[in-house]
Amino acid sequence: MIPDAKSTTETGTDFYDRGLTSRRYTLVGIAGSSIISCFCIIAGIVIMGSNKEGNGAAQMTLSSNLQKEMLVLMINLIVTLCTESIGFMHGISLRSALASESRLRFNSNLRLLTAARGWSNPNGSLLNGIMAVLLIISYNSASLVIITLNYGTHWSTGETSVSITGLPLLLLGVALLLQTVIALSGMRAVQILTWSSSPFDLTAALVHHTQLTLVPFRCMRGVSDLDAEGGPARPSEAQPSAWRAHPSIRKVIISLWGLVIACAGYAVLIMYIWHKFDGGMESTPVLTMKSWLFFPSEQSNAVVYYLPFWGWWWILFFVNLAFVQGPITLGLHCSELIANVIRDERQWTCATGREGLRTATNPLKPIFANPLNLVLLVTKPALHWMFGLSFTLFGTAGPRTLETVSIFMFTAQIWNLCMALFIFACLFTLVALFRPRGPQPAAYGHLQTLANLVDEWSPVMWWGHKEDGISYCHAGRMPVWSRGCCIDTFKQGPVTTRCRL
Repeated sequence: MIPDAKSTTETGTDFYDRGLTSRRYTLVGIAGSSIISCFCIIAGIVIMGSNKEGNGAAQMTLSSNLQKEMLVLMINLIVTLCTESIGFMHGISLRSALASESRLRFNSNLRLLTAARGWSNPNGSLLNGIMAVLLIISYNSASLVIITLNYGTHWSTGETSVSITGLPLLLLGVALLLQTVIALSGMRAVQILTWSSSPFDLTAALVHHTQLTLVPFRCMRGVSDLDAEGGPARPSEAQPSAWRAHPSIRKVIISLWGLVIACAGYAVLIMYIWHKFDGGMESTPVLTMKSWLFFPSEQSNAVVYYLPFWGWWWILFFVNLAFVQGPITLGLHCSELIANVIRDERQWTCATGREGLRTATNPLKPIFANPLNLVLLVTKPALHWMFGLSFTLFGTAGPRTLETVSIFMFTAQIWNLCMALFIFACLFTLVALFRPRGPQPAAYGHLQTLANLVDEWSPVMWWGHKEDGISYCHAGRMPVWSRGCCIDTFKQGPVTTRCRL
């Protein structure tokens, strides 16, 4: 053992961060989500109680359509922040539940598509499925909260105003509150060793609690070499991509391109049926390049159909939206896996840099320092907002109530959404297919691989050739006094590299 390096057994729990700061931030986010959900429930009940039919709508006066769209975008952003806070707690508790069952392989997992054992388990398949449905309802409700009221005979003429509808606002609050309850139940059902999102804190915690053990002679074996036999290994010039290393990432990429194809097919279908039917559909102009705008207007091409607004006909609107918006919601959720896996690998590659790998960091830094996480944080509300532009509701207003609602599916806006999904899928595909250069074995947050690569733990670590007086090259964590030993020194030794027992 290197003289000034502390071993796992000697440091107790001091060598890994239990993430108490992350825990505080998460509880603040959960408290904020609970307050917002209760506000939505109360406001929804008050608006619904404004008339005996329960179809009440609180009207607002806005000077332009842009203000209305900014309000919708703000609602989607609030929903994203709430669901992200809830999702972080739910992901941490699910990770701990899988670890307690010895089924945890990666630090980052598909939260809603991975479950612990037991139907009654808060982290089990049943409640995970309910969480997925509630997530879809949250964004569906956000799309239905604000609608445009029309007092004329045509949607593009007559006096209009913006309305906040009661039942969607109530359902939004209930969906957020139920997600909060499930996340809190999952937290109380398991022992959480660390709240940190870092794969190194989690690996160190599992090693300390003997739920994970180092396998010797694997210090040059990356995550793609799990099935390879142990023993000396040559340093590689390039490492495998995340596509190859993490099997779930392939499914995510395929699902993203499936979304793009489905959205394009939906746009083609709208263009095909636009002039085929004229029964209950309102006549709209032909789609031209001149009328192709970001925001829908009087010149926009669309398919329109009406639904009578009686009692609980909101269910039909939710079914319509869930059929189209639900896959987008789940696809964006699954994209979190790629961003988190790349974040884990970028943190691991810091171990060969001049500053080394610092395991204890501000919990917000991995989010705002990772470009993919920032892209997701912006893309989620933006894409749902763009969906709202392409699938818009216009209501016919009566005295303090809604009489009919027209659903407009704008062709140009659907194509705009398709192009945005195409760019999003291209970006995440390129990131998933990228192969890191250099001999440092790729881990992508795989816990057993990290346990094999990091033979000694400390708050700051460097990984490379350890000059510890033995005759062969030895990869592992280097102490502070040898951090100047570059990874390239592997090329100066024998053609094989061995690990120390």
